[in-house]
Amino acid sequence: MKELSFTTIIAVLEEVFGRGLFLTMVSIAAIVTLAYLYVLIRDRAVSWRKFLLAQLSMPVGAVLAIVFVQMMTDSGFGDIGGPIDLLALFAIALVGAIGMAILVYTIQSLLWPPRDSSAGEYRQPGKLGE
Repeated sequence: MKELSFTTIIAVLEEVFGRGLFLTMVSIAAIVTLAYLYVLIRDRAVSWRKFLLAQLSMPVGAVLAIVFVQMMTDSGFGDIGGPIDLLALFAIALVGAIGMAILVYTIQSLLWPPRDSSAGEYRQPGKLGE
């Protein structure tokens, strides 16, 4: 593999996860992304309380992503051999963390929409407890 392209990455991911699981993961990611965009457009503001809870879930997403990839591959943590392996591990953790934050924020916003839908849930500084 002399050249890294988008199609090469897709082929590697299909090989690691299998075509069915890979397409399922891409479909779920697309649905969550569309739901997240819907929530942002509907609310017209970010709920900082929901955003904080979503950020608190990020470490869980990072760990779950790493564990999931480790279960899908034949390698383990003892097989990490160089800087590129560590970068790949950190990238997996980062994607898992961001994905979990988006998922948690979206679920919260769909289950508990803002009380005043015209103004969103924007709160003035210093008035978080009200």
